[in-house]
Amino acid sequence: MSQDVSEGRADALTEPTVSLPVVQHPAGPAESSIDPGPSVNQGPQHPPLRYVSARNMRIPVPVAPLSPPPGAERRNGAPRAGLGAADPAHNRAVERHWSSQRNRSAAARPFTRPRGRHAAMSRRQRWEGRYVRTLVLADLGAGIVAGAAGFGLRFGDDVTAYNRTYLWISALLPVVLLAVLAVSRAYERRYLFVGTDEYQRVIRGGGGLVAGMALVSYALELDLARSYVLAALPAAVISVLVLRFVLRKRLHWARARGEALRRVIVVGHELSVIGITHQLRRERYHGLEVVGACLPPEADGIEVDLPVYGTFDDVASAVELADADTVVVLSCPELDGAAVRRLAWRLERDEVDLVVASALVDVAGARTTIRPFDGLPMLHVEHPRLHGGSRLVKELVDRVGALLLLILFAPVLLTVALCVRLTSRGPVLFRQVRVGRDGQKFRIFKFRSMYVDAEARLAELRHLNEHDGVLFKIRDDPRVTPVGQWLRRFSLDELPQLLNVFCGQMSLVGPRPPLPTEVAAYADDVRRRLAVKPGMTGLWQVSGRSDLSWEEAVRLDLRYVENWSLSLDLVILLRTMTAVVRSSGAY
Repeated sequence: MSQDVSEGRADALTEPTVSLPVVQHPAGPAESSIDPGPSVNQGPQHPPLRYVSARNMRIPVPVAPLSPPPGAERRNGAPRAGLGAADPAHNRAVERHWSSQRNRSAAARPFTRPRGRHAAMSRRQRWEGRYVRTLVLADLGAGIVAGAAGFGLRFGDDVTAYNRTYLWISALLPVVLLAVLAVSRAYERRYLFVGTDEYQRVIRGGGGLVAGMALVSYALELDLARSYVLAALPAAVISVLVLRFVLRKRLHWARARGEALRRVIVVGHELSVIGITHQLRRERYHGLEVVGACLPPEADGIEVDLPVYGTFDDVASAVELADADTVVVLSCPELDGAAVRRLAWRLERDEVDLVVASALVDVAGARTTIRPFDGLPMLHVEHPRLHGGSRLVKELVDRVGALLLLILFAPVLLTVALCVRLTSRGPVLFRQVRVGRDGQKFRIFKFRSMYVDAEARLAELRHLNEHDGVLFKIRDDPRVTPVGQWLRRFSLDELPQLLNVFCGQMSLVGPRPPLPTEVAAYADDVRRRLAVKPGMTGLWQVSGRSDLSWEEAVRLDLRYVENWSLSLDLVILLRTMTAVVRSSGAY
């Protein structure tokens, strides 16, 4: 899949400044005296919450201070009796943690609350529970099929005194598989729905199951047939991975239709809110639907295509008004550690999820570790794995996989070569110089999808370029042959690149292989793509291909470089099959 990416730039940030819309409280008998005032960004006052959680009823709420700090006056104007002015150097904590404003938490949320659950959270718990139960049933079915297949391949249909033990092992395999996956935390919801953590835990659990069975058979001196073990256990793990991938794709399709989404309140500055909103709307498979925003008190007035529920002090009431179940806090100086901690206390009582966006762009969680240093939590960021044993494993997987795919697709390769040869004049294979890892040049192989004079006609078509970066892409390129259009649509023109992978010049998964002229126009950050081998497929190919902007394609390639793993490669390869079938962005 080598088609380049294209999309116009968003010009939303250059539009005239307008006032921010403000969502007010619905009028009611208990709220008729509230006056929000004329300020654009002033948020609604906190009404009593209707939905509460019984689990956290005993969690204490931060209450208003009983008295002002030393030397200050009471709220009603009466001076403090018996205390003089405080020494400013005595205790700075009082000045940091005391506020002259009325504590909204104590006024809006009484300590004793009726039982119940937040409505949005209840909806989310229902569909998440159904998804986990479906996973359990799918894993159980995979274990049953793998056990039956292993027994049938090794012993056939006859049950004898010798293989009766293996029959019991096949019957216990599904239960043991579920137990191993549960111990590997493959059913925890934090690892499901999106990302590669789920698949990594399945692979680790499968490896542990193989190692555990080998250890038990050695300790108990069990004479297990190796052919049965090699057939049943890998089949179980592979079946679990495939079924989980299918279920996840079904969930992503449901999210594309507007189902199974989390309702999100975004907290941050206008530009950050606009950026994260556009990204989440484009990548709906993440399951985050932005339904509102809370902006700083001194907002600049940039148009936000969202309901604005007030300022940072109004997040809790915004959650209630928007019926949200998740709050995303973007990086901004106003929300320091103490402010985020207080917000977490407020959201905890309704079990509303709090997500803090890291300033580390596209750094996966596997590379970050929280390490305490003198009582302070420090975020340690590991370097990406660009060398070492894991890269040797990737090299081996690439070359063996390319050889197997060449053998598997040999009839397809011959058929396509014959079609190219008979339908247009010129060679079957198109050879072009591309740039690989560390700037090394190599010749890439592709089935020819254009006429032989395509390069000569490039200058006269340069003004029709639809891409916004250094690439040249147009949808209806007159240089493409009729057969080439079909080859590009289903990415069949890229199959000869398996030869490049087998020779070690490319990888099955990696960034797009660029032209030397493109590399010459790269900025310093973009050159980071050359730290790894280019791939036949990658994150940008399975995320939209030519329908993506240049900046988005670069961001996806850099994300892959920084967070490479074998499980991520497996996910991309699985997603490649669905992307080829959809053929979206291929031209």
